[in-house]
Amino acid sequence: MNEEFNENINPIKDNSVSEITQEPIVEQTSAPENQSPPVYSPPIYNQSPQYRPPYNPYTSPVAPPTPSKPKKEKKKHQIGMVPLIILVIVCSLIAGAFGASLSRGSKSSNNGTSTEINKGNREPVKIEINEVDTSKVHTAAEVYAQNVQSTVGITTTITVNYWGYRTNQAAAGSGFIITADGYILTNYHVIEDSNKVTVTMFDDTEYEAKVIGYDESNDIAIIKIEAEGLTPVVLGNSDEINVGDEVVAIGNPLGELTFSLTKGVVSAIDRDVTFSDGVTMKLIQTDCSINSGNSGGALFNMYGEVIGITNAKYSGSSSEASVDNIGFAIPISKVYSIVESIIEKGYISKPYIGVSVLTVDENSTSYGIPAGAGVKEVTKDGPADKAGLMVNDIITAVNGEEISKSDELVAIVAESKVGDELEFSIYRSGEEMILTIEVEEKITSANAADDNQSDESGNYGDEGYQGGYNGGYPFNFEDFFGQFFG
Repeated sequence: MNEEFNENINPIKDNSVSEITQEPIVEQTSAPENQSPPVYSPPIYNQSPQYRPPYNPYTSPVAPPTPSKPKKEKKKHQIGMVPLIILVIVCSLIAGAFGASLSRGSKSSNNGTSTEINKGNREPVKIEINEVDTSKVHTAAEVYAQNVQSTVGITTTITVNYWGYRTNQAAAGSGFIITADGYILTNYHVIEDSNKVTVTMFDDTEYEAKVIGYDESNDIAIIKIEAEGLTPVVLGNSDEINVGDEVVAIGNPLGELTFSLTKGVVSAIDRDVTFSDGVTMKLIQTDCSINSGNSGGALFNMYGEVIGITNAKYSGSSSEASVDNIGFAIPISKVYSIVESIIEKGYISKPYIGVSVLTVDENSTSYGIPAGAGVKEVTKDGPADKAGLMVNDIITAVNGEEISKSDELVAIVAESKVGDELEFSIYRSGEEMILTIEVEEKITSANAADDNQSDESGNYGDEGYQGGYNGGYPFNFEDFFGQFFG
C-alpha cells in the first residue's frame, strides 16, 4: 500500500511541458550558536538585555568647577532715528517672509487634492449541493453515455523561448464540468504557463476559458467558460473505494483520440507516488489505460460518480520487463474542500498549525528514538508555537492515534476543521508530554496574479508540513545526544 515510486512518474499532459513543484513550507530558521556562561553568574536561560547597575548620583565623579572668564565691556553705539526706521522695516520684511515660509510648510503636501483606492465588490459564489441517487450500478456503456457530455477537451497555448526566439507551443489535456454554469476541474499541469485556454465540448463547440484558480501542490485547477445549462458530473466519495472496484476513465489520450473510454480496476489506494521533482502525492492506482492527454479527466466508479482526477502514469522499460497499465488519479475527496474554496472565496483555505515535519527514519529509531513525525521547523506565533511545540520534538500520536510517518500527520490535520483542538503526544529529550494545539485557517492565493505570495501548501491540506524525507536525521543528532552524554 505504501510503496514509493520515484522513477519515471510523469504528468500526462500531452507534451509534458511542465512539472509539478512544491515550495518549502516555512522560512528557514537557524538555531542560536552556543554561548559560554558568564564567569561569576549562573547560566541565563532566557535571552534578555544584560544587567546594568542603576545610575548612582552619589558615586559619580564630580567635575571641577569651570573658572568663569571676565566679561568684556561692550561699547555702546548710538543709532540715529533714520537708520533705526530702516532697520525696523527690513526686519519686518524678513520676519514676514520667514512666517510665510513656516505657514506653507504646515500645509498638506497634496494642496487639497484627493486620491482614490480601488476596493473589490463582488457577489460571492455560493455552491448548492444537489443530492443525486447513485445507488444503481451501471455498465461501462451506461457510465459513458451519462458522462461523455460532461467531459471536455482542453487545448492550451504556451509561449516558449528558444535561444532568444519566442514561439507558441500547443498542449492538450482533459477536464470535466462540475457546475451547470461552466466551472471545469482539471490538472494544474494542464494549464500551467498557458497564455490561452480553449475548451472543446463533445459536440465540437469551443469556448475560451478563464483560469479561476489553482493549487499547484495538489495539481488541480479550476477554469470557467461562459455557458449555461451544462451537464455536470456527480462527485463521489473516494474514501469509500476498495481495491478491486471496477472503474472507467474518459478523456482525450494523445490529444487526438477524443472522448475515449478505458476500463480497469482500482489497483491500490493511497499509493505514495514520488515525482521526478521530489513531490510526493497519495494517489489512487489503476490499471485503466492512462496516456498523454488524459490528464485532468475523470475516473468514474460504476455508479457513475467521479472518484478521481487522472494525472499521471508510470512508464518505462528495462531489459527484464516493460511497464504497462499503471496509472494514477488524485482522490476527489482529498481536494474537494480546496475546489470549493477556490470557487466560493477565490483563494485556498486550509487547516493550519504551522509546523514542518519529517519522518523519523530507521537509523534514528535504532538508537531507541520512537517512530513518528520529527519537528523540523515551527512557525513563529503559529498555533504549534503558541502551544509550546519545539524543534526536535517527535510527534508520536494525535488524539490517541499513533503516528509513524509525516504524511499520516498531514492527513489528520488536513481532515480537521478550523477551531478543532488536537491533542499531540510528544517525545522530547527522553520525556513524554501532551500538548493541545488549536487548528487555525491558512489562506493562500489561488490566482496567477498573486504568485508573489507563493503558495507553500503541502498536499491535501496544512501548509506547515513536508510530506516526505529522503534520509538523514530529522533533528540535530549531536544536540539530542548531548542531553544524555554532555
